[in-house]
Amino acid sequence: MSPLTGAPRDRLRIAIQKSGRLSEPARALLASCGLSWRESRDRLFCYGETLPIDLLLVRDDDIPGLIADGVCDLGIVGRNVLLEQAGERAANGRAEAFREWRPLGFGGCRLMLAVPDGWDWRGPAQLAGRRIATSYPALLSNWLQEQGIAAQVVTLSGSVEIAPRLGQADLICDLVSSGATLAANQLRPVQTLLESEAVLAGPARDFEAERAELAEMLLRRLDGALRVRHSKLLLFQAPRRLLPQLLSLLPDAESPTVMRLDQGEDDLALQALCHGAVTWQRLEELKRAGARGLMVLPVEGMLA
Repeated sequence: MSPLTGAPRDRLRIAIQKSGRLSEPARALLASCGLSWRESRDRLFCYGETLPIDLLLVRDDDIPGLIADGVCDLGIVGRNVLLEQAGERAANGRAEAFREWRPLGFGGCRLMLAVPDGWDWRGPAQLAGRRIATSYPALLSNWLQEQGIAAQVVTLSGSVEIAPRLGQADLICDLVSSGATLAANQLRPVQTLLESEAVLAGPARDFEAERAELAEMLLRRLDGALRVRHSKLLLFQAPRRLLPQLLSLLPDAESPTVMRLDQGEDDLALQALCHGAVTWQRLEELKRAGARGLMVLPVEGMLA
């Protein structure tokens, strides 16, 4: 029986990139939630072993459609891909079928307008009557409409950055990460249309029955994993009278746990969960303010 057609629907199925820049970070994030899998021979399907949550390994462009068709329940995909396909569905009069459930904090990039180096860019008004090459026609068209600009959208499936040099367009609208590809093609980014990153995508409506419970559990674990990704547990001792000054140096910390030490009523032991970077400089500042015995511990997991 095929794992795609025969899997009972009390299991949850998540689609992720088979390969690409979101693939490994997506697997690592899900693994940090306590998930592990047994991979099929064709390396297209991973059967969940620790929990009834399976992985489907596909092209990122296919993920929104798979959610819409009910082939998978959730997906990890770029916000740019998700919104582009949502825009296409809306333009064709089709109902909303998927939405962003959680930003995931990796795979960041921007959808931007980029013009030839020789342009004197003065703002979006210059785009009127221009030809703009892009692989994101829905997002670009929606943005142009919001700006009240009439421009020609030239849809290309690849090699967008060379369109101005080939005479296909006057400028481009494309994803920008480092900007190196634009610079190599004598282009420079001038206007951001969308801030994108990897997101957890799901159906427009909530699940029912067993899958709803699984999805809620997964979201709890994801929230915990994302929350502690850059978090550290800070432990130290200090006199009670210095507590207000020390806590003022920890604006990103949750309310600390405070315990009295046996050797004196004025001495306290504190532990605080810090959600920002606990650098050597911060430790030195705390020490100068009266903290002692400073210790920083990693946080492996957290469940609110």
